[in-house]
Amino acid sequence: MLYIAASGASQDLLGTSIRANNLANAQTTGFKAQLAQARAMPAFGEGLATRVFAMTESPTNNYAGGAMVQTDRSLDAAIQGDGWFAVQDKNGNEAYSRNGSFELGADGLLKDSHGNTVIGNGGPLALPIPLSNINIASDGTISVRPLGAPETVLEEVGRLKLVNPQARNLLRGDDGLYRMKDGSLALDDANVSLRTGMLEGSNVNPVDEMVNMINLQRHYEMQVKLMNRAEDIDTRGNQILRII
Repeated sequence: MLYIAASGASQDLLGTSIRANNLANAQTTGFKAQLAQARAMPAFGEGLATRVFAMTESPTNNYAGGAMVQTDRSLDAAIQGDGWFAVQDKNGNEAYSRNGSFELGADGLLKDSHGNTVIGNGGPLALPIPLSNINIASDGTISVRPLGAPETVLEEVGRLKLVNPQARNLLRGDDGLYRMKDGSLALDDANVSLRTGMLEGSNVNPVDEMVNMINLQRHYEMQVKLMNRAEDIDTRGNQILRII
């Protein structure tokens, strides 16, 4: 009884941390909410089959699209429907993100708002600088107007690597980026389409997350009461043995 209550309380704290992380990212561009579930797990080894403990896990994420936010900024792009941008993580490895808020570095490299270098079909995307205009087409093609060129002159300089692997093959990392579970690289998908001048908002529902956090808090309090009851039963049992 005490073990079940203690394990349940610790897993309630884990569930609360998942919900709190979702709530903290309610305004994060392209964020996908983590899903959490609790279930009973049998204790392996000798003993009765009724020996179980509680376990909270995050088996997957909510991959539904977030609300589109119009920014009218030329370096903002949002994926319509399924698909991912390819970026380089801090270790230089390929990862995937829905964050289309791009910035042009002083070295000409295109980066997202978290500082990850954006990957094109030929590797990290580097744009010629200085430039006076940039255009991202719906298929990810990037065109720029060189400094001093007429307004009608656009020069194609690269294309965003857009991928669309199956969600079940993706794994979210601690940095918020997604990677293939088997360590492979996702292939380009020409069917992924963009909307420029827009960003995809987080798909977190703050109201739902708050309700879930309240429920977890109440469940935690119930587990603590159960532990107190187990201690009371143990104390009374010891008192009876001393009397005998």
